[in-house]
Amino acid sequence: MSHIEEMIRELCPDGVEYCKFGETCKYIRGITYNKSQEAKSVTDDAWRVLRANNITLSSNTLNFDDVKLVSKSVKVKEAQLLRKGDILICAGSGSKEHVGKVAYISENIDYTFGGFMAVIRCPERLNSRFLFHLLTSGMFSDYLCSALNSTTINNLSAGIIKDFSIPVPPLAIQNEIVNILDKFTELEAELEAELEAELEARRKQYEYYRNRLLTFNEITPPRKSETKWLAMNEIGTFIRGNGLQKKDFVERGVGCIHYGQIYTYYGTFAKSAKSFVPPLLANKLTKVESGDLIIACTSENVEDICKAVAWLGDDTIVTGGHAIVFKHGQNAKYLAYYFQTDMFSDQKRRYVKGTKVMDITANDLGKIIIPIPQMEEQQHIVAILDKFETLVNDISEGLPAEIAARRQQYEYYRDKLLTFKRKEDGKIQPCS
Repeated sequence: MSHIEEMIRELCPDGVEYCKFGETCKYIRGITYNKSQEAKSVTDDAWRVLRANNITLSSNTLNFDDVKLVSKSVKVKEAQLLRKGDILICAGSGSKEHVGKVAYISENIDYTFGGFMAVIRCPERLNSRFLFHLLTSGMFSDYLCSALNSTTINNLSAGIIKDFSIPVPPLAIQNEIVNILDKFTELEAELEAELEAELEARRKQYEYYRNRLLTFNEITPPRKSETKWLAMNEIGTFIRGNGLQKKDFVERGVGCIHYGQIYTYYGTFAKSAKSFVPPLLANKLTKVESGDLIIACTSENVEDICKAVAWLGDDTIVTGGHAIVFKHGQNAKYLAYYFQTDMFSDQKRRYVKGTKVMDITANDLGKIIIPIPQMEEQQHIVAILDKFETLVNDISEGLPAEIAARRQQYEYYRDKLLTFKRKEDGKIQPCS
């Protein structure tokens, strides 16, 4: 018998009392304001306002990455100022996934919260950390799923949450459960940080060797003499794409790569396409043949511009606007790897134009000078970098899997610890 089971047998042998949320806790919605009442800086005598994006969904933790500032001309009630022990909850969102996500306020902070948010405050008989764990449990997510499916509005109103039934065991049991779950959460966070650090170290190692391998002025003179430094328009031709939008995608057809997917989905090379377009539309789009480079030429930041993927598939595919196809006679993966180097990045920055939306033209791309060694040397470099990339990718794929397994373990024990026999009828209240 576990220590928790012993405590339950001793302190509540007849079962645990369940109460309606509305009878137990306070539910306070946030402030409302308009665009003209937003402030530019804290020095403007402003309220700092937390919103839905300040709660990280995956970890139910608070972040301060994008805090809204609002003039103190906006009326804020005393109850709308965050306090230590508050539970901040997303009460309204365009996505049902985000409704109900919570973060715990562990210390007094000088912040309020927006109108699509709410704060939950607990009475003395309820440990607020205990309630926080309840609100991250399968019990609450199942209740929300059922409640929100009955409405077309993704809004956690007071009327919905007040009917949520919560267990209220003796405070000593609540405290012990909190100690266990908090420790588990701490250990999970430590593991995640260690794995992330390992991944970052491998990435830096990979980037170092990639830059060294592709910096031909730092290696032996005989090899240097075999390398030609050529402008890209001397070794190939550029074709600017046009006309492809995500709404054009179909389940079957001709393979295509949208420029946005180069940033979000593809790595250094690809042998199969994620998306497809109808053959009739494909006839009008820019063709990509095996060995071609597809280069994203538009981005919101200079770092992402010119991210390139080498197409190595057997079939001819297509691409569209904001992408440039580079046709050449070199090793495609060698070129794609060189596009990732500091040397290439330093050159492209000279030609990028724009502020909020940045772009590089095919004509300017053609001016960039790159080293072209013998084909045998290109293949040798690619073989080495492929091994590094495989190692990093294996870790990248293994990392989320390991983290997910740990979270599932935590969720299992959390829901087990938060499952109690009801006092009134002796039945077990399921958590999932």
